[in-house]
Amino acid sequence: MDFWLKANLRKILLANVIAQVGIVVTGGLVRVTSSGLGCPTWPECVDGSITPTSAQTESWHKYVEFGNRLLTFVLVIIAAMVIVAIRKSKLGRRDLTILSYATLVGILIQVVLGGITVLTKLHPLTVAAHFLVSIGLISIAFALHRRAVETENVTKPKPSFELTVPPIFRQGAQLHTALALLVIVVGTIVTGSGPHAGDVNEVTRLPIDPRVISWLHADLVLLYVGLTLGLYVAAKSLKLNSVIVRAIVTVLVVSAVQGVIGYVQYFTGLPWVLVAFHITGSCLLWIATLNLLFTTRKLT
Repeated sequence: MDFWLKANLRKILLANVIAQVGIVVTGGLVRVTSSGLGCPTWPECVDGSITPTSAQTESWHKYVEFGNRLLTFVLVIIAAMVIVAIRKSKLGRRDLTILSYATLVGILIQVVLGGITVLTKLHPLTVAAHFLVSIGLISIAFALHRRAVETENVTKPKPSFELTVPPIFRQGAQLHTALALLVIVVGTIVTGSGPHAGDVNEVTRLPIDPRVISWLHADLVLLYVGLTLGLYVAAKSLKLNSVIVRAIVTVLVVSAVQGVIGYVQYFTGLPWVLVAFHITGSCLLWIATLNLLFTTRKLT
């Protein structure tokens, strides 16, 4: 077992990234199908039973919500595999060990937040916090995979594949990442004020005009895309490594797709299918943004 974990370290870490994105997507499906209170209590699904019962009035929504809860156990298993694989590997990096344990801690925080979200009847602030912790877990999972791969590839004190990036460009990439995070945070406010409350019954919404906050969100996205284009022009002018240019192009492509989905869903009344795609796109865009940031940083 130990040999298998060491031999498949990269695959395990990649599976962790995919699983963290997957739980966000399935959680989004719970919300857009109004299944957020399919299990109206926590940690039980319904009073007296951990699993859904035939006596519940939540129809098929109870199975959607309970299925999403079960996925948490998959995340815990993968997180445990990550911890063991990192400890058994010969990478010898304390930061990787810390990040592996942070994954498990983050999942446990998510479990508690999920319970609070149910008990507060899907209050939009707890829903937003739930999503933002997932963004943090995706970040940790990506950092683990990226750093582990880099460490495995390093054979010299100063590896030949290290990229030369001017400090000003690196700072621009850091600002780009911060702006992406701001876009995501404002996006959660848009969600909290919008029509998809997460349940078929009356649920609290943020007292903000959805149109105004949507416009602000769109403006921030345009600023983000503008900065991405600026980084592209700078990278080409400075003749930076093609790896960096490809990372920027990836961000632009994902941004374009995400932008199209965002505008179409807004002008078509936010159909749940497009909202689900938009949630998935936000995770992929965040990963693309992190990839650009990691590509421009100094290897340690």
